Amino acid sequence: MISECLEQEQTFGIPAFINNKLPGYGTEMRVSSLHKRYDDGRMDIKSKGLRIFKIANFENPAPGKLYAGGTVEVVEIDPEIGDHLDELIVKLTRLYRLLQIKSEIDETTPLLSFRVAHKIGLSVDEEYELLTIGRENERQRFLIRHLDRVVPVVAEMERTKDRIKMNGHFKNLDPLKF
Repeated sequence: MISECLEQEQTFGIPAFINNKLPGYGTEMRVSSLHKRYDDGRMDIKSKGLRIFKIANFENPAPGKLYAGGTVEVVEIDPEIGDHLDELIVKLTRLYRLLQIKSEIDETTPLLSFRVAHKIGLSVDEEYELLTIGRENERQRFLIRHLDRVVPVVAEMERTKDRIKMNGHFKNLDPLKF
């Protein structure tokens, strides 16, 4: 399938699979670069998500193909900035600082919620739920609620790691790696 996409400059879709079920949404993808092609047919590629789709029909395998396929309906997403952007960025920055991760948040990026969703510890079910939310404002509120739950837990873990490192009883042990 990827070979066809590269040869014909086509996109492909990745449907969401949750608990071995196809709930109905997915992401249209484009191969942006091919890094390596292996003798057995596997490839190391870099791809970019383009649009969200809803599955209209699904066939496995697709007629005349060795892979699944179907027809989809593109979900139109308004590229709004969102009203909760500042609050979301503050909470993202706090999480990244706690985790000592370099923060590369471009607040001018449309649909920021999709761009950061896989970097904040959402479960597969939560990522899928975010995919189905139609408005950026609602997605930002969803992520803020998630961060409101996660950031205090991460902060407490970091405080616990610091206490363990400072405790003389454990001076001969390596600090726990969380």
